[in-house]
Amino acid sequence: MRMRPTLSWTPPEGLRPGSTDWGPLAEALRAGGVLVLSGAGLSTESGIPDYRGEGGSLSRHTPMTYQEFTASAGARRRYWARSHLGWRTFGRARPNAGHRAVAAFGHHGLLSGVITQNVDGLHQAAGSRDVVELHGGLERVVCLSCGAFGSRRELARRLQDANAGFAPVAARLNPDGDADLTDEQAATFRVVPCSRCGGVLKPDVVFFGEGVPPGRVERCRELVAGATSLLVLGSSLTVMSGLRFVRQAAQAGKPVLIVNRDATRGDRHAATRVALPLGTTLTALAERLDIPIDETRAGD
Repeated sequence: MRMRPTLSWTPPEGLRPGSTDWGPLAEALRAGGVLVLSGAGLSTESGIPDYRGEGGSLSRHTPMTYQEFTASAGARRRYWARSHLGWRTFGRARPNAGHRAVAAFGHHGLLSGVITQNVDGLHQAAGSRDVVELHGGLERVVCLSCGAFGSRRELARRLQDANAGFAPVAARLNPDGDADLTDEQAATFRVVPCSRCGGVLKPDVVFFGEGVPPGRVERCRELVAGATSLLVLGSSLTVMSGLRFVRQAAQAGKPVLIVNRDATRGDRHAATRVALPLGTTLTALAERLDIPIDETRAGD
């Protein structure tokens, strides 16, 4: 089972254009039982870039693969140098209006669940419960030798102590939390081992080329099977890890509704794609449904 074998996708001719009518979304939410599948586009309003939207990171940056990370100490040094620098910004990100609206829909019993392709933890920070993190979460690290889990914030403190003078200027932040650095900038970075066994530490996220844990995939399939409809928020659905759930819903005759500014790989399976900004659209939906949004979860 491969996670993200497709890094790019070109929309074929004949796809219908996106709509500006979000009425079908309101109807689906009123009916309840909606399963949310979110992607990187939902977090752009929190300052975290996406992969494939306008200015997306894949236009200039290919994410590190699992095979690279595990095979090369040099690759791990580059990854952790970039990730350590990116974490300073990534770790301060706060939920935006879209995350808060999704949490409000859940609190009012309109959702059957939330599956996210994001690794930023912003759904949970906004108050959503029982979120399935399809690709894991950057808040945790795991040792590839002993399997122990640890806190990313604790690792950040250890890395800071080991690299007190490390302060390069990064070009950009990427969706998985790493910053753009040159190999020369990363060359002096010191990686720290697992404090329990001395093994190699990896963020608890699914890298490109790595398999999504089968149990997690099965849980998502169960959520799709039990949902009334599937609402996709801010995902291009380029990679099979998310697209397969869209296909499953469509094959079962469940409406698929997408909110994404650009065409997606799942458009042919969707009842509609609303090509409007996520934050304002989801906030307007909450207002239409008379659902208050918890503004205390807003960013600082």
